[in-house]
Amino acid sequence: MQGVVFVLFVIIVVAVVIFGAYRAAQRRKELMLWARSKGLSYTHARDHSMDRRFPHFNCLKQGTNRYAYSVMEGDWSGRPIIAFDYHYETRSSNSKGRSQTHHHHFSAVIVRSNHLLKPLFIRPERFFDKITEFFGLDDIDFESAEFSRKFFVKAKDKRWAYDVIHARTMEFLLDSPQFTIQFDPVHAIANRSSKFKTSDFEAAANVVHGILDRFPDYLVKQLKEQR
Repeated sequence: MQGVVFVLFVIIVVAVVIFGAYRAAQRRKELMLWARSKGLSYTHARDHSMDRRFPHFNCLKQGTNRYAYSVMEGDWSGRPIIAFDYHYETRSSNSKGRSQTHHHHFSAVIVRSNHLLKPLFIRPERFFDKITEFFGLDDIDFESAEFSRKFFVKAKDKRWAYDVIHARTMEFLLDSPQFTIQFDPVHAIANRSSKFKTSDFEAAANVVHGILDRFPDYLVKQLKEQR
């Protein structure tokens, strides 16, 4: 009986591995075709340099053994763009003290701005944000109660946050798919904690472009003068 159970277990494990390999191959094919349709290059090779190329982005500095794969790069609506899946590892110990490795995967899109940027962080509001707000660690509030309720926003320069996230941008973000957005001095990244569907890469790129395209004229003028 134990032998039968063992054989069934092996069959299930093999089936899971084969199915996982099939799904991965299908995803690579879908992303390659999508990238080509958008005029982007595509490579499945691992890129271990992403965290060094973009050192300001917190999501790229998690864990160990970090690398990007399924990397798509090129021009999107007049701005350089790079989109990719990302892997990192964390370790924990089980009840017996044995170390376990956990593999994490998510997707992201990085767009290079035509102007200089300042640090800004936007993500969907979470339950625990309400608790930290109680202790005085709240985020930036905006005139739109709906926007403030749905989004968590942080920036060292609050004036910058208000300049970027004005009424039209708030309306745009409320009507758009939700991503975590972060600015570095010249790039903006959109990501989630899990892998994108193929269509999500386009949605993420459009959200970042939508924010940058809605910079008011006076702000664009100020940024040009800072070059």
